[in-house]
Formats: sequence, C-alpha cells, structure tokens
Amino acid sequence: MKKYNKLVRDKIPEIIRADGENPRIRILGDEEYKIELLKKIVEEAKEAAESGSDRKELSKEIGDVEEVIEAVIKSFSLDKKEIRNLKAKRKASRGGFEKKIFLEYTE
Repeated sequence: MKKYNKLVRDKIPEIIRADGENPRIRILGDEEYKIELLKKIVEEAKEAAESGSDRKELSKEIGDVEEVIEAVIKSFSLDKKEIRNLKAKRKASRGGFEKKIFLEYTE
C-alpha cells in the first residue's frame, strides 16, 4: 500500500485501475477542495523547480502549474481581468524579473 493523500487529476483513478491496483478515493467538498488546490500549486511548482534545464520536462510541469492555477481561479471565483490588472500594478511599482537581480543580504 502506498499513501498519497493528495488532490489528483480526474483520470488518475482510472489509470491506477488499468495498472491493476485499487485506488481508495473520496470526493472533496468545496472548502477542502480549495485548500487542496492551494497545496497543489506548491507541489507542482516544486516539480517545475526540480525539472532543471530539461525543456520538455519543464514545459510539462509549467503546464501542470497553469492547470492548477486555472482551477484555483475558477473555484475561488477570481476575476482574470482583476488578476491581470493587479499583476500590472505590482510590476509597475516593484518591477518584474527581467534584470535577474539576486538579493544576497542587506546591512
């Protein structure tokens, strides 16, 4: 028995069954689903960071991050236009990441 205790894509139980295993699943309520989606962003972001310079693997993992972000936007009823506006304001006031600045410390 291998424990997962995490949100998975919709077809994962079918894939597990096709591999001859029996998945134990439950359907989350709305509030627990939101909590698990936020955890999933971190999980997928870590996988993206661990993919290194392998472009294909990084592209796959970034796609997973985008998939989770889309689910978060939908489940929290967020407004994409508002997100874009806030992103633009934050970039205007704090900058982006184009200059590749790495802050080591302050004195």
